[in-house]
Amino acid sequence: MRLAVSWLTVLPVRGPETVDRAGAGRAIALAPVVGAGLGAATAALLWALTTIGADPLLSGFTAVAALALITRGMHLDGLADTFDGLGSYGPPERARTVMKSGGAGPFGVAAIVFAVAVQAVSFGVLAASGRWFAVALAVAIGRVVVVLACRRPLGAAPDTGFGALVAGTQSPWTGVAWVTLAATAALAAVPGKPWLGPVVVLCAVALTVLLVRHTARRFGGLSGDVLGAVLEVSVALTAAGLSLGA
Repeated sequence: MRLAVSWLTVLPVRGPETVDRAGAGRAIALAPVVGAGLGAATAALLWALTTIGADPLLSGFTAVAALALITRGMHLDGLADTFDGLGSYGPPERARTVMKSGGAGPFGVAAIVFAVAVQAVSFGVLAASGRWFAVALAVAIGRVVVVLACRRPLGAAPDTGFGALVAGTQSPWTGVAWVTLAATAALAAVPGKPWLGPVVVLCAVALTVLLVRHTARRFGGLSGDVLGAVLEVSVALTAAGLSLGA
């Protein structure tokens, strides 16, 4: 658990000195627990901002900025690198080189702007209607899809550090268990429309699983950047879907 928190947040929690694949796998399996905590904190921040009279849209952008701060911005960086790699239209070797270039190209910038805007607007809509649980659930879903992305038998892309450590460490049943729990919890996410929450969760999960498969083909396997990308995309999709019932 300490390793999961140290990987996914900037909180002053130290993990073990050395990490093997078994330990990395256990940490990834607990990522949704960290996501639930981050979701609760995000909902609390939105509640505080709206209580003091902040505009819902401003509150939404502030919440997204706070999430980026507490996660070191590494997921947004992974989102930009992944879409720059996809936009290179080259072989896997060329795509991986683009991803490691250190800069953000037009595809990466566009992906960040779109994801941040969708998350912020959706959070604002949910906050305006007092849908705090939906906010927390959307943030947690981003960590559920990380478990799915690391499932067996998907391997790591060549020359990847974090990807090589966590790729293929998760049993498919672990991901199924987390998705089932999230979909069940989503029954309470949209008042008056209990069916909408599970539908949104399952659609967001399905779309991000397709994104993982596509990037694995394009890049030759899984990388840490792809994990950040699917996390941000799934949060945006879930928050936008749940806001439809506001």
